Amino acid sequence: MDSTRNLQISLILSFLFLVGGTAGYMLIEGWSLIDSLYMTVITISTVGYSEVHQMTRPGQIFTIFLVFFGVAFFLYIAGSLVQFMVEGRIRDILGRRTLNKKIEHLKNHYIICGYGRIGQVLYNHIQAHPQHDTVVVEKNPEMVSRMESDHVLYVPGDASDEEILIQAGIKRAKTLIAVLATDIDNVFLVLTARQLNPGIYIIARASNQRAKSKLLAAGANHVESPYDTGAVSMAQRILRPSVSSFLDFVFDYKLKDITIEEIPVAAGSSLANLTLKDSGIRQKFDLIVVAIKRPAGDMRFNPSFQAVINEGDTVIAMGKSENLTELEKLLKPEREKPAVR
Repeated sequence: MDSTRNLQISLILSFLFLVGGTAGYMLIEGWSLIDSLYMTVITISTVGYSEVHQMTRPGQIFTIFLVFFGVAFFLYIAGSLVQFMVEGRIRDILGRRTLNKKIEHLKNHYIICGYGRIGQVLYNHIQAHPQHDTVVVEKNPEMVSRMESDHVLYVPGDASDEEILIQAGIKRAKTLIAVLATDIDNVFLVLTARQLNPGIYIIARASNQRAKSKLLAAGANHVESPYDTGAVSMAQRILRPSVSSFLDFVFDYKLKDITIEEIPVAAGSSLANLTLKDSGIRQKFDLIVVAIKRPAGDMRFNPSFQAVINEGDTVIAMGKSENLTELEKLLKPEREKPAVR
């Protein structure tokens, strides 16, 4: 039985003891409610004050039983209360220590700063890919409770605090996503993150064009405005409803029937330096190669069957999740083992 259950039972029994003792003195001695309650309290708590009134023989016998059972019960209540407070504190400490150990083992992970509406959607999408580890930084106590219930790997605190970012593993992280409540907070966060890790890729949220320019100047690699993106999405849905429905289907992280994935071609891959025709991607995995991104950044959309897959390229393919996973094993044979979760 856990400490919370013990405490609940103790409170219920405490009430029953008080009611029973008070009723007993009222019936046996004929005392008033206050006098009976007072006598019950000082008897159970072993305070030892003198009797309120002279007691009869039945009253003395009743008091003996009340003392015998009441004292033992009072000690049980005190123990349950101490257990509840101590175990709760220990649980918090051990739980936080476990999370910190997990974060310490992460490498090339994502850090989401802010667990509001946008942060939650981002987290769910990223976690749909088990190979990507994610740490969330949030200071709102209500959101911290939400993250605990959602089993999120998180660090509580101000995301613009250097110590908090270091605790989140920013020096080993691959990407930082700044989606705090205000543009000012995001700008300060980007400045701090860029100083701690000059090579980290930073994506930030902006509410307007002015904030976007400031975030880029602060060091963000890419800035998104939900308002602009939402407006463009609405326009595309009006002008190209079928295309929008298809993209919704492809990018829905809850569906596994079809998805799009980008996979870097690592050194030593068995598919490196082969043409698409010779790679057998289409035949073996039933996948469509949408594009090949070269290391220089240029993109070859709808590449022909004679296009060559080189080391350092990024293959963008579409198909079933399990087939994409099998292709990733061939393109990234030297992939690091996923961090301990």
